[in-house]
Amino acid sequence: MYPRRTTTQGFGGFSLTGPIPRDLLVLFGVLFATFSLSHLGGAGLIELLLLSRNVWRGYVWQIVTYPFIGLGGFFILISLIFLYFFARDVFYGLGRRHFWQLVFAAAAGSALVALLADLLLGLLRWQQPAPFGLMQGQSLLWALFVAAFATAYRGTTIYFYFIPIEARLFLALEILFIFVAFLFSGGPGEPKDLPGLLGMYAAVGIGVGYVRSGGKGIGLREIRLRLERRWIQWKLDRGKRKRGFRVIPGERDRSPEVKKGPWVH
Repeated sequence: MYPRRTTTQGFGGFSLTGPIPRDLLVLFGVLFATFSLSHLGGAGLIELLLLSRNVWRGYVWQIVTYPFIGLGGFFILISLIFLYFFARDVFYGLGRRHFWQLVFAAAAGSALVALLADLLLGLLRWQQPAPFGLMQGQSLLWALFVAAFATAYRGTTIYFYFIPIEARLFLALEILFIFVAFLFSGGPGEPKDLPGLLGMYAAVGIGVGYVRSGGKGIGLREIRLRLERRWIQWKLDRGKRKRGFRVIPGERDRSPEVKKGPWVH
């Protein structure tokens, strides 16, 4: 499976050409090193870095360390190679600063969504014994990088086992694959990994939103201004409904159907 650029849609010049970024060499080196460590007697250390409920006990570093743990079996190298095709274009499209900002924002945001969901399920007595499995390790990076790539290059052809698929459809397939993995999560008679599912979908949403904002993201100030604008608009609409006001367009905006008259603007 590899993406092949066929259009110029997107931003930042996403492309598969160019040298290998040093940042990605470090990122994928860490993923492979942690994968090797987990099979060479370092499983205890890896457990300290993966996302768990211990975050509430002070293990706060897990909020940002869990995506950098390589997980999987014999096909880990194939998984990382396929992931690299998307990661490189995301890196070139966003640049170093925004690339890492996106990675850490998705890691922290997805972790908080999953942790809060797990707390809520605990109140409902529907917790899974070992949650967050769906989003651990490079799985979260898969969701993030594919979502960012597919959003930036919606018209790009991605060959999935020699089957050409447009990136915009591949994003929908990714969402479907995550849900299928969710259906197979959990043991017999145990609840499904709903926190992990929500965490993965949060990563997809963050990737899509970050790219659509041109790599700038949405800050707290922008969120506050949007909420204030909607609140003011809601109050104005409510006032018009209560007082029976009817807004008449001005001369320039008036349609031919609106008759002229002594209106008050």
